[in-house]
Amino acid sequence: MTTLLVLIVVVLLAVALWQLTKIFDLTQVGGNVNDTQVANDNDNKVNGYLMFGFLGFIYLTTIFCLWNYSKFPLIGDSASAHGPEIDNLMVITLVLIFFVQTITQALLHYFAFKYRGKQGQKALYFADNNRLEFIWSVIPAVVLAGLILYGLYAWTNIMFVDDKDKEDAIVIELYAQQFKWEARYSGADDVLGKANVRYIEGVNNLGVDLSDPNAQDDFTSTELHIPKGKRIIFKMRSQDVLHSAYMPHFRAQMNCVPGMVTNFSFIPTVTTAEMREKPAMIEKVAEINAIRAKKSQALVASGQTALDPYTFDYLLLCNKICGASHYNMQMKVVVDTPEEYQAWLKENAPKTIAQAVKTAAAEAKAAEKPATTKDTTSAKSTDTTVVAQAEMK
Repeated sequence: MTTLLVLIVVVLLAVALWQLTKIFDLTQVGGNVNDTQVANDNDNKVNGYLMFGFLGFIYLTTIFCLWNYSKFPLIGDSASAHGPEIDNLMVITLVLIFFVQTITQALLHYFAFKYRGKQGQKALYFADNNRLEFIWSVIPAVVLAGLILYGLYAWTNIMFVDDKDKEDAIVIELYAQQFKWEARYSGADDVLGKANVRYIEGVNNLGVDLSDPNAQDDFTSTELHIPKGKRIIFKMRSQDVLHSAYMPHFRAQMNCVPGMVTNFSFIPTVTTAEMREKPAMIEKVAEINAIRAKKSQALVASGQTALDPYTFDYLLLCNKICGASHYNMQMKVVVDTPEEYQAWLKENAPKTIAQAVKTAAAEAKAAEKPATTKDTTSAKSTDTTVVAQAEMK
């Protein structure tokens, strides 16, 4: 914030000096004052030097940002098997952009100074130059084609899952709705039951078809647990609007489209505990907590609650602007060891959707009985959990 204020002050001072210069010129009588509003040789020379000054500003800003902000994990903290390939493509792209930008900006500002307007100087005009046009057309075309082909190759490798991989994979459904995520696990049979938005009723908020035998052991969680070293295939659905499942550390993103199922898969390679122990992540967390501690002092001084210390967690975010609370649509992702994941499954597997619907139906029925004995003329209440009437096989 301080840096921004300093920049604003510098810009305002520059504007003020420029205005004072104009006022000074207007107060001059006679002399060589240029009041024609047409740039003369001196004006062009000044603008040429200003172009060099702006070029220096661009380079100094770039160096400052690289020096101060490149020490934290940006593209070196991938936690999936395909992550390094994505990072490699990103590094190649950034290096090419940086190289081309450095050269073209230098040439642009140098030529702006060298070929500035001068009294009596005429610009050379020629209609075309086939050699130059060939060079500046072919080189970018070849470079971009190479990047695109590399990107397509990487994307195909990531998205293609053969039958052998599917046999050993874990299938998890990610269900998006404003403004939360919910995960559905397949239970002991390793097969997700059918689902449809028409079945959404009461506690069955994912619309699971409870007449499907494969749905009887499905259970849900508001915290996504996945095991390290195992391929995870995500089936993504949306209840309302277009969402985008974005897991930055796993280099994974896929739209969640109402009315259809989209897919993405990856293999986690770093557990949550292992990522927390990485030196770069420890440094990042320490700096965040230093900022939060300073902010907490101001909050406590004003009678408000202090901020909790930050602890690193993988997150599932929504990367589409889906409404007013889009910024807070996130889900904690925990990468466990295989043993920890099995223990978590054992603890949560009994909490099935089918059992939750049965329990809700029984509670609703029990709540109706006193009202029926008191007023026998009242109409029989309709069970709001319609899906509870389905056959539980």
